Amino acid sequence: MTNYFYKCFDCGGQYTAQQIEDNFIYLCPACGKVERNKPLNGVLTVEYDYKKLKKKYSKEKFLRLVPGKFWNYPFLWPIKEYPSEKVLSRLQLNQNPILEYEIDGRRLHFFDDTRNPTLSYKDRASSLVALKALELGIKEISAASTGNAGSSLAGICARVGIKSHIFVPTAIPEAKRIQIQSYGANIYLVKGSYDDAFDLCLEISKAKNIYNRNTAYNPLTIEGKKSAAFDMFLQLQGKLPDYIFVPVGDGVIISGLFKGFYDLKKLGWIKKYPKLIGVQAKGSNALVRYLEKGGFEFKSASTIADSISASAPRNLYMAVDAIKKSDGTALAISDDEILDAQCFISKTTGLLIEPSCAAAYAGFKKFLQSIRVSSKARVMIMLTGNGLKDTAAIMKWSAKPEICTNDQLKDIFQVK
Repeated sequence: MTNYFYKCFDCGGQYTAQQIEDNFIYLCPACGKVERNKPLNGVLTVEYDYKKLKKKYSKEKFLRLVPGKFWNYPFLWPIKEYPSEKVLSRLQLNQNPILEYEIDGRRLHFFDDTRNPTLSYKDRASSLVALKALELGIKEISAASTGNAGSSLAGICARVGIKSHIFVPTAIPEAKRIQIQSYGANIYLVKGSYDDAFDLCLEISKAKNIYNRNTAYNPLTIEGKKSAAFDMFLQLQGKLPDYIFVPVGDGVIISGLFKGFYDLKKLGWIKKYPKLIGVQAKGSNALVRYLEKGGFEFKSASTIADSISASAPRNLYMAVDAIKKSDGTALAISDDEILDAQCFISKTTGLLIEPSCAAAYAGFKKFLQSIRVSSKARVMIMLTGNGLKDTAAIMKWSAKPEICTNDQLKDIFQVK
């Protein structure tokens, strides 16, 4: 018997692990649907016997664990068989993700996932997908990506000996393309947008029977990303933030975070959810529009923050639910505000971040303009990707210096 089952977010249908995993089913068998230019229907979540777990595991014992080693609490993962400690150690995440700074008189926490194995938050999902693949004897995994999910899957697969196929849009930043190829992945440049790459990846994976990691489509991508909530809980010794600012593209990071807090609340280890504040670029703001209008309307996305660029966010409905249930909200900021925030964070904290997570800080600054937040409130900013993944963006505010002659340098330093 397994300690978990799958549940449909939309219709509530429940399925055993055997029904879903043995038949390589990704979406709800009853209502799951993939439609072009639309969010997914029938996304599955993983549920546990929380009543039984509450009797067996305690908050006090859990808090003795360290962040980063997610396999140390196997009762909260849908994995029946784990590989050796030697293999697991290759998947270890940053063990000290939360950094504290005082900026403009306010104490802020930054959740720094730029130091994970492939330098992004996406390693949390890729690691769980890879562990499931190893358990099921799968040799090949595919994924569509704007860059980070692709480089993450490519790197994690290289670490555990699995072949990867990565489908990316032609607009992928060069640094991310190079990272994917450096890990030995098979990379395919798809003419069109991320959404086009997503659809084509599904079609080919299904035809060739390749295990698919596409975000939200594979329920383990949501489940894997919940580990950040646990790492937060562990490092802060149970004292969670009041507000968490999260960059949102497809909506899986914010949904995964909420799932982690949901698990903790079901176990009785927390009483309330942190307020989740979704931050989007104005050129890719489907979540913000949905909350304002009460429905999804397709609009082609365009933003410098490629990691949160999604015309049809695949996990939109779950992201909306996470915001509502946590009493949060969502807002959009301009590309100029993103670049300003990227520059500011780099020079103020020494943390080099990519535009998507700079958006989270820019969103926090904008949030303060309309909502009064107590100076005592605990605020967390999610930093989900390293700045070296998109150096072209950095070059927009960090121009190459002019070449100086010896005499010019001596004049600058007033050396005779």
